Parts: sequence; structure tokens; C-alpha cells
Amino acid sequence: MNKFRRYVKTSWPERLEEIFQGTTVLRSKDLELRGLNRGQIQEALNHGMKRIGRGLYTWTKAQCSEHHSLVQAAKRVPTGVICLLSALRFHDLTSQSPHEVWMAIGAKARLPQPGNPTIRTVRFGVEQFDLGLETHEVEHAELRVYSVARTVVDLFRYRNKIGIDVALEALKEGWQERRFSMKEINHIAASCRMARVMKPYLESLTS
Repeated sequence: MNKFRRYVKTSWPERLEEIFQGTTVLRSKDLELRGLNRGQIQEALNHGMKRIGRGLYTWTKAQCSEHHSLVQAAKRVPTGVICLLSALRFHDLTSQSPHEVWMAIGAKARLPQPGNPTIRTVRFGVEQFDLGLETHEVEHAELRVYSVARTVVDLFRYRNKIGIDVALEALKEGWQERRFSMKEINHIAASCRMARVMKPYLESLTS
């Protein structure tokens, strides 16, 4: 029996509290698995549930973390990976919060539909897509994020768009905080064809 199903007399606040227990963002099919049909989903919107995007819902009393926008983005693009400035913020290597979520998608993946939050995509090939990929649990949702070393390398790859200063600061902070080894970042830099570009900066860390 579906543990989320209740008797008709159960109040909406109680029902929504149970449905969103341990999570903050649910898709339409998640709500259906938790006992709500399409008509009840529409009714729930009058009792504290909120539509935040195409097929995405939250509860007004849900306990959201500082990474809530990343969770929303991950729900909208399950095959994407948090990258670049958004990954940098996730790893707490910058105090700035980008106003859009940076996500990597496959070379042939469909672009996400416009919605909230705004998602800025970059395309990575098959050989590089899973390199440095980590999985974290945030708000009881699976969040795919690139590692610190991969993020630093990507910042150098996109230095003309993001700025070399951002890449250099991330490299310095990551090294000082021992968030990656020299072996790890050299491997990723070589795999992403950034070894020559990054070589003088990496050498300066150990000089």
C-alpha cells in the first residue's frame, strides 16, 4: 500500500506536510506516486503547494537550503551536472551567488525549457562529461556536481567568458584548502586539453 495515501478527511496541511517530508521539490509524477491525481494536484495549489516551473512543485512551508536553486535545476534537468560558477559556489570557494544556475549537458541533449531558476548551459562531449562527476544529497535529492578540481579546470576553459581572475582565485583557494591534489588536477587538465594553459599557474603553486 502506498504509504502516502490518506483518508479523504485528512486535511491538506497534514497531507502536504507528509508528501513533502524530507524534500522541497517534486515533479508531477512524484506527486502522483504520493497519492495525488491530476485533479488533486490542482486542488493542492489552493492549499499551500506552489508551482515553480513546468511540472515542478514545492510547498510553502518546505525547509529550503542555500542550494535550493540547484535542486530545482537538477529536477528540471536530471541528466545535467552543476558546473562552473554554480559548482564553485556549491563547494564554498566563492562568496558570490550567481543569479543563474550553470549546468553542463551532453553534446546532443535538448536545451531545458525556460523557467525558474534561469539555467545557463554549456555542452561537454562524452569523453569529458563524467570526468570529476560527484553526487551529493541535498534536500533529500540527488545533486550531480563537478568536483573542485574539475571546476577549476573548467573555469580556465571558460576564462574568456567568466574571467581569468575567477579561475586564478579558485585555483589558489582550492590548493590552499587542500581541496584537490596536484596529481588529480593535472590529470583532469590533460583530459580537457588544458595542461599547457594551466602549467605555469600550477607550477607557481609549488614554487
